[in-house]
Amino acid sequence: MSSILPSSRHAPTTPAPLSRRFSVAPMMDWTTAAYRYFARLISRHTLLYTEMVTTGALIHGDTARFLRHDGAEYPLALQLGGSAPGELATCAGLAEDYGFDEVNLNVGCPSDRVQNNMIGACLMAHPQLVAEGVAAMREATSLPVTVKHRIGIDGRESFDELCEFVETVAEAGCETFIAHARIAILEGLSPKENRDIPPLKYDWIYALKRRYPQLEIIINGGIKTLDACHEHLQHVDGVMLGREAYQNPWLLAQVDPELFGTAAPHTSRHDVLRAMLPYIQSELDRGVFLTHISRHIMGLFHGCKGGRQFRRHLSENAHRPGAGLDVIEQAMAKVPESLPVIEPATA
Repeated sequence: MSSILPSSRHAPTTPAPLSRRFSVAPMMDWTTAAYRYFARLISRHTLLYTEMVTTGALIHGDTARFLRHDGAEYPLALQLGGSAPGELATCAGLAEDYGFDEVNLNVGCPSDRVQNNMIGACLMAHPQLVAEGVAAMREATSLPVTVKHRIGIDGRESFDELCEFVETVAEAGCETFIAHARIAILEGLSPKENRDIPPLKYDWIYALKRRYPQLEIIINGGIKTLDACHEHLQHVDGVMLGREAYQNPWLLAQVDPELFGTAAPHTSRHDVLRAMLPYIQSELDRGVFLTHISRHIMGLFHGCKGGRQFRRHLSENAHRPGAGLDVIEQAMAKVPESLPVIEPATA
């Protein structure tokens, strides 16, 4: 069984080894295959995650469509939403069959829709069920099985309860915990508000690592700069960025030189966009509308002279019938080539 459609002919280099030192969070409607291909042109080493896919969708829906990805996206993790151990096991097996590098269980999404199906942050109240799911997944696959979670939810807001969750799930064999440093308030706050209103408690994540040094602890939530990443990495094993990596994707260009000591795949934004054109054309040939791809590259020239004109041209033209590569090239022409470039990594 293969998921690499189109084939990995697009892949510019041999995939980097899996590392969780720096990753981009799974985000619904954002970390699609098109975004992941785009991000990979900026950083080889960043670990990328799919959008959350529910076990029901994979088992009863169009499995191949949900798991479709390009070989250029590796290293790549699949995030699952679900709670039934048998279903999670089946989907973990599919993750391996389809060539993913990791399978991750969502225990952090606070939306009403997923709560009603026992998916996401509500599972923080059921650590034993999460442990059973992790154990079943580990039985079904040789891939690493990881958990992304909040530091608490309504009524379970203490550090001791967080430790109880981590210990219970770790006993089932999970070695990697990706902790969003906010509680999720499931009654009274929207998913958007849950990303901003509950206070960040980075010190809790640091304390987790001190208490469980044998576990891999990744920190997530509110991180916006590489300087902040360096600070967090003094205390934990890895950092995960969400909205900032999407809205300001050129931030990823510093990841390989600064965090991995290797050169970035491309040294300029223009070169990244040119390297993206063959992929865009292949997607257009499949019948994908340009706007479904162009929306992911809107932030490439964030803060640059001409960046607003770039975004405006895409916004006004990418949705038009028959829109093609000319729209991208015309938008790119509105930004001067004389932008700062990424310096080669030093030994």
